[in-house]
Amino acid sequence: MKRVFNGTAFDQALSETDNPLVLFRNTLAQGAETLAQGFQDQVPVSTLVSLRAKLIDSLLQRAWQLNMPEQTDAALVAVGGYGRGELHPHSDIDLMILVEPKERDQLTENIEQLLTFFWDIGLEVGHSVRSIDECVEEAKQDITVTTNIMESRLLAGSPDTLQQMRDATSPDKIWPSDQFFKGKWEEQKERYEKFDDTATNLEPNLKEGPGGLRDIQTVGWVAKRYFGCETMHGLVGHNFLTEVEYEYLMEARSLLWKIRFALHLHTGRREDRLLFDYQRALAQEFGFVDQEHSLAVEQFMQRYYRTAIRIERLNERLLQLFEEAILMENQPAEILSINKRFQARNGFLEVTNDNIFRRYPFALLEIFLLLQLYPELKGVRASTVRLIRSHRHQIDDKFRDDLRAKSLFMEIIRQSNGVTSELRRMNRYGILPAYLPVFSNIVGRMQYDLFHVYTVDEHTLFVVRNLRRFAVSWRAREFPLCSEIIHRLPKPELLYLAGLFHDIGKGREGDHSTIGAKDAWVFCKEHGLSDYDSKLVSWLVRNHLLMSMTAQRQDTSDPEVIHNFAKKLGTIARLDHLYLLTVADMRATDPKKWNSWKDSLLKDLYIATRRTMLRGLERPHDLNELIQEKQRDASEELGRSGIGSDAINNLWRTLGMEYFLYSSVEEIISHTQFINSNKGQDGPQIKLRSKTGRGGSEVVIYSHDHTGLFAITTALLDRLRLNVVDARIETTSDGYSLDSYRVLEDDGSAITDEDREQKIIQVLRNGLNNPDQVSLNVTRRIPRQMKHFKIPTQIDFIQDQTNQRTILKLITADQPGLLAQVGQAFSQCRVNLKAAKIATIGAEAEDTFFITDEDSRPVEDPDTLQCLHDTILRQLESDDTDSDTINI
Repeated sequence: MKRVFNGTAFDQALSETDNPLVLFRNTLAQGAETLAQGFQDQVPVSTLVSLRAKLIDSLLQRAWQLNMPEQTDAALVAVGGYGRGELHPHSDIDLMILVEPKERDQLTENIEQLLTFFWDIGLEVGHSVRSIDECVEEAKQDITVTTNIMESRLLAGSPDTLQQMRDATSPDKIWPSDQFFKGKWEEQKERYEKFDDTATNLEPNLKEGPGGLRDIQTVGWVAKRYFGCETMHGLVGHNFLTEVEYEYLMEARSLLWKIRFALHLHTGRREDRLLFDYQRALAQEFGFVDQEHSLAVEQFMQRYYRTAIRIERLNERLLQLFEEAILMENQPAEILSINKRFQARNGFLEVTNDNIFRRYPFALLEIFLLLQLYPELKGVRASTVRLIRSHRHQIDDKFRDDLRAKSLFMEIIRQSNGVTSELRRMNRYGILPAYLPVFSNIVGRMQYDLFHVYTVDEHTLFVVRNLRRFAVSWRAREFPLCSEIIHRLPKPELLYLAGLFHDIGKGREGDHSTIGAKDAWVFCKEHGLSDYDSKLVSWLVRNHLLMSMTAQRQDTSDPEVIHNFAKKLGTIARLDHLYLLTVADMRATDPKKWNSWKDSLLKDLYIATRRTMLRGLERPHDLNELIQEKQRDASEELGRSGIGSDAINNLWRTLGMEYFLYSSVEEIISHTQFINSNKGQDGPQIKLRSKTGRGGSEVVIYSHDHTGLFAITTALLDRLRLNVVDARIETTSDGYSLDSYRVLEDDGSAITDEDREQKIIQVLRNGLNNPDQVSLNVTRRIPRQMKHFKIPTQIDFIQDQTNQRTILKLITADQPGLLAQVGQAFSQCRVNLKAAKIATIGAEAEDTFFITDEDSRPVEDPDTLQCLHDTILRQLESDDTDSDTINI
């Protein structure tokens, strides 16, 4: 590698030039190019960040000489990361100029010239100008200032001034070690909260996020403040780190440094967020390639996540050790014996001696059961955690075959409390992936989409947590139906096992549900479960997507759909288990995307299926009987509200039988009252029901039918930033259209603000009264994250002869105005929309439209189908489709 800075040559050139700015600028640029090339040439990143700091040192020192008097007590000091001698290509260059009051006035002009010079040569510096007393005062008020000062390093000027400042801010003067430790620990907790307390965010922050560089630095700061360790290796001498742990920590830091260095070079600026914008490019730069069942970017991110997780766990253990050494040092030891292998020391569980796990390997599982049995325990002592991790190698095939180990694991799953917390602890300590080798494959495994916001292992444990919460009495109000069902289950542990295994096959060759079902069967049989129980767990894993796919992609108001779904399940026991697993799974995919609409979809499907099963699968509902039952119930309620039977019958005669088949009694009553109360009114009539029995809010429009009504309405709803999740279009025999749209706000909530309701109604009324003035081009920007997912458009047609309609299935990239664009295609191809189910999964829209021709028959004409296919593609301006063929 070329020299980054040649001091002799630079000084010679400096003595000969009349324009030092150009020389400094060019030297800085050349040094940056040399470092970038060194990175490409695989020079160790630790060398590069050190050389970058030394380059800046050399330039700042010479700038000081040019702009400051020779005789001065002032000092130029590097602080923060720069003080540690670590600089990435675009890292902050944090400086402090120490100057005492007696010199400040006479040096003001020099300091201003110096700072201007820094900026003029291309350095973006963060600076402060302080006296020693000001440093002390600032440090007392702000622990971050104290931290910066601790890492101060002299660049130029008076070393005595810097030493005086260090003495004045030492632990015996301000922020004693115990207070400093408490402050840094609290600071870390607040920092973790900003990142949802997880190291596995989709777009992690390399520096500030859990498991990031700041976690390593926090340990170093406490070690320096309390133990006086100048380097992390000093903790080895104090028995807080083993040599192996230290080496791993340095390897982990090196990987994060390497990614951060590459990120700075790739973006050309200081950037610590591993955004979707950069992940693919960095994966390629780090040598990862797409494989059949794992994208390069997923492999790259899994390596990052596993590294961050290990840093986070080591940080946790070290801070606990520090707590014991710093805060509990003088506390008397209160020891409570639990059994011959374990005892509690001041509320923390520990082994009775360091040989326990060697002599009793099964104790590696027993410890987690004890934490469940003794909920008053605060946790595990850090020294015992280290022993657990260092004895994980004992969990081999012999260990897994040990009846004691099998019994302990099942006891942990069967406990009435602490199941989730101990499974998570087992995962943190590395015991869960060691005991279940198939689980190790999903640790830190990300899925490159916007649908799954957690790694597979973290999502899995969230699913188990959600299932456990259904069983907690004080949470019964959150999901009352789920709570009622789970208390009917004779063996809820079977459900927890299904949750644990449902995604365990991801990242392996083949369908993950099928792979997971086989793994679950093997596990259950090896752990002594009966054939019946083993089959149930395996069936749940194999079919864990069945209910969510049925609810979101099929017309569940169709009795035939319900009947077919019920046949696939076969028993109410399977329905109960699958419903609970599905709710828990969907909520754990992205908690922010769970809403009342999804809740209602699953609940309605569960209730309808259970009713069908109780009636008997051999006795499906007669459609006429079902319609008459709904009309009778609705008519009785409408009569009580004062609407006469003649008015009801006159309206209902204009509606097709499909309307009554697919509408609930609540909806029939609401629509009838709405139309009856607006009889004779001019223009489109609009009603908004903020909360409905089916979740979300309902927008109802009753107007004269005309071409493009669906396209115009959905364009207006899109501009109002409302998400349409379901639509029903009913054309009456007297030329009207009764349209119902189920909508949600951007955050997934129902519409609750009265002013917002009035604005929505007004915008819709104005647009529908003046359709020619409504532009169908929605100009809302596509969210940044979605731009990085290329989803080819797929259009399929399915003929539903039973219901005399055609089903159009559209899979494409989600985008503003999508429904309006599809609606235009329907108008241009002279197709009628009867209903729509809208599902957005991450960046992908999976929408289902139920359509007929102008005579209310299935769309079977090849020319019309081709028209729809081509027009939709053209409207979406998609060039990703692989062919112009139609799937029928």
